[in-house]
Amino acid sequence: MSYSPQFLSGSEIRQKFLNFYAERQHKIMPSASLVPEDPTVLLTIAGMLQFKPIFLGQRPREVNRATTSQKCIRTNDIENVGRTARHHTFFEMLGNFSFGDYFKEQAIAWGWEISTEVFGLPPERLIVSVFEEDDEAFAIWRDQIGIPPHRIQRMGEEDNFWKSGPTGPCGPCSEIYYDFHPEKGDDNIDLEDDSRFIEFYNLVFMQYNRDADGNLTPLQNQNIDTGMGLERMAQILQCVPNNYETDLIFPIIKTAADLAGIDYAKSDDKTKVSLKVIGDHLRAVVHLIADGVTASNVGRGYILRRLIRRVVRHGRLIGITGEFTTKVAETAIGLSEDVYPNTRERERVIKGELQREESRFLETLERGEKLLAELLAKQPDQISGQDAFVLYDTYGFPLELTQEIAEENGLTVDVDGFEAEMSAQRKRSQAAHETIDLTVQGSLDKLAEQIHPTTFLGYDFPDSEATVEAVLIAGKSVTEAVAGSEVQIVLDQTPFYGESGGQIGDRGYLTTSDVIVRVDDVKKDSDIFIHFGRVERGTLTAGITVNARIDRACRRRAQANHTATHLLQAALKLIVDPGISQAGSLVAFDRLRFDFNCPRALTTEELQQVENQVNSWIAEAHPATVTQMALEEAKNKGAIAMFGEKYAAVVRVVDYPGVSMELCGGTHVTNTAEIGLFKIVSETGIAAGIRRIEAVAGQSVLDYLNVRDAVVKELGDRLKAKPEELPERFTNLQAELKTTQKQLEAVKAELAIAQSDQLLSTAERVGDLPILVAELPGVDGESLKTAAERLQQKLGESAVVLGSVSDGKVSLVAAFSPVVVKDKKLQAGKFIGAIAKLCGGGGGGRPNLAQAGGRDPSKLPEALSTAKSQLIDALK
Repeated sequence: MSYSPQFLSGSEIRQKFLNFYAERQHKIMPSASLVPEDPTVLLTIAGMLQFKPIFLGQRPREVNRATTSQKCIRTNDIENVGRTARHHTFFEMLGNFSFGDYFKEQAIAWGWEISTEVFGLPPERLIVSVFEEDDEAFAIWRDQIGIPPHRIQRMGEEDNFWKSGPTGPCGPCSEIYYDFHPEKGDDNIDLEDDSRFIEFYNLVFMQYNRDADGNLTPLQNQNIDTGMGLERMAQILQCVPNNYETDLIFPIIKTAADLAGIDYAKSDDKTKVSLKVIGDHLRAVVHLIADGVTASNVGRGYILRRLIRRVVRHGRLIGITGEFTTKVAETAIGLSEDVYPNTRERERVIKGELQREESRFLETLERGEKLLAELLAKQPDQISGQDAFVLYDTYGFPLELTQEIAEENGLTVDVDGFEAEMSAQRKRSQAAHETIDLTVQGSLDKLAEQIHPTTFLGYDFPDSEATVEAVLIAGKSVTEAVAGSEVQIVLDQTPFYGESGGQIGDRGYLTTSDVIVRVDDVKKDSDIFIHFGRVERGTLTAGITVNARIDRACRRRAQANHTATHLLQAALKLIVDPGISQAGSLVAFDRLRFDFNCPRALTTEELQQVENQVNSWIAEAHPATVTQMALEEAKNKGAIAMFGEKYAAVVRVVDYPGVSMELCGGTHVTNTAEIGLFKIVSETGIAAGIRRIEAVAGQSVLDYLNVRDAVVKELGDRLKAKPEELPERFTNLQAELKTTQKQLEAVKAELAIAQSDQLLSTAERVGDLPILVAELPGVDGESLKTAAERLQQKLGESAVVLGSVSDGKVSLVAAFSPVVVKDKKLQAGKFIGAIAKLCGGGGGGRPNLAQAGGRDPSKLPEALSTAKSQLIDALK
């Protein structure tokens, strides 16, 4: 590329964007978790998601302007990852937001300023698009910014009318494109030509709400929601041909390439696609696991599992046959930890999940190979598209590998049939993932016109009579549900608390003389409470009267944990920093979680002081005062707003005078003494500037301490030590173990050296260079490496390859002298990596010294024989 913009790293781009808008009175907000609070959305796929309640007018704005760098996951077009220049599953969206403050004119002016003056993009390389009916935006670009009219493209609703889904906030948008090839001129500009243009900044003028019938009504406020792709801006400023070769992703790709023993720059297109998939997907996997997702066959767990399996599959395609994902993940963690410290803090969890999933999937791949062998044994004329797709979809078997094996057997694969199956799956995936549905349940939209808001009685009554207004099964309205049915139920009134403000919904039962329904959870959609449960006995019918009764023990635990979060926030403000504010919370029956803004980890002393302060307030028995008052009056009195809560003009204020006063719709103890005890379990970082405290309160403290007391007693019995003696006893044991390990390693090394010295006489000469290829039985990998280095040094300019089987695993080492590396063009890493594949493994390392491993000891003699033959051929 001929242009030379100012080079900026990905980190510099992110910070310059945030700083630019912070200087213009935008509050820098942390990235939300990839697991959204909104129960209707599987993963966070847009920067606006955390602000959705504000855009909808369901929650008052805490600030007028905000800016974020939001991590996002999208998997609706996963097959394009690696094949195009800028498709990703994981990406970061830089955004600036206005909640009823500034609108089109200011958003456009700032969008142009940051693009041309902060990032230094030449104005003559920029082209903008507007919604075809948006004359106002067109005029601003033309008259105020000075863009020539022919460089302002009017586009239709599909391209330039942003919508969050079939319903919800929406509005026209204006996009800024960068032109990589301005020499082609301004005639017949086609913004769909992604080889020439890249859209890097989208300015959404969010001013409408679309209902279920498609009608547009103006929102309460005119809002701004923008998104600048961090990876796209990095591609532009770093002068690379695609997003993958930026410093945000390429180090991950380089690590995978090194493990495969290949050079990315010299690789063919198929290999590059696989490397890009590995680089992209491992970023996504690291952040998903760091945010609490675990692999499974449903929901977000399935997405995680699918991404991991694609990584392993593409690793296999480029020649990596052993387990490798944890090594590549280390690079991904290193790239992200400064901005998202939870990736490093959860490193053990991330690598453990990867290792488990990779190991299982390698076994699955082997089963796929067996299935293909069975298909070939039937001697078909062709591998059908359906069979090839089953191999791909069920066993993760690459089409390319199926084709290769089929070709070796004189067969072809019905690729058209395979693509038809793949297309059908892709359509199903897109239908499930391509939009954000901003309604809790689509079927409730229709019911909302027929049923009234649920009256909540739970502040005062633990049980009540109620009429069943609606029964749903799998989201569809039904007239009755028989025993065994999983149901969602709407009542006219309820004592059950519906999940909100971080507090989970109540549990309990709905009963009549003939019917029992177990309620496992309750959620709220605006003012309608949805009771999720199972019909245990009888037939539940819409319209009948039931007795609704909460589980009082669970409610008491939730109340204790919820009030404890209020006291915890007050203690953090008092002891750590008055500027601390809540960034998220979870109030469960057995625990609580509190997220808060803080640029550093809390010290052990601070945590102890916070815990002591909360327990002091509990012991002081502060009574609760719960009142209703106007929102502005509550704020003027100093009430703190709860994160994620929706507020009306009149709000509920929970006040423990002299300790804590918050706006809160949750359930609480009437006196702090009812909490009993409070115990902090952990404190970690979850994002840049965001910390998390996990704790227990009330009965849960006793449960927590009982478990730990049992562990301490068992350890004391085993070590015959008192509890207070355990730390010293463990320190001594660790020291003894470390000493013993060093002694063992030294003995192993001496034994390996002694064995290896006997091999010197077996060295052969190829021309002027001695070579030595041999097996040292029972020697571990590290000792084998020491022996190889020693032999190579004793032989001088030479090549040494050693192999060993220890604990059922194959170890291989290559040690090459400078002449072998430089003059003979042999690199130890590539050489030994290829040899290890014969033993079902892989590896690599430096040009002069490298290690590898394998899983099939029976193949070691063949591998060493091949190594010797290849050395002789290369050195002749």
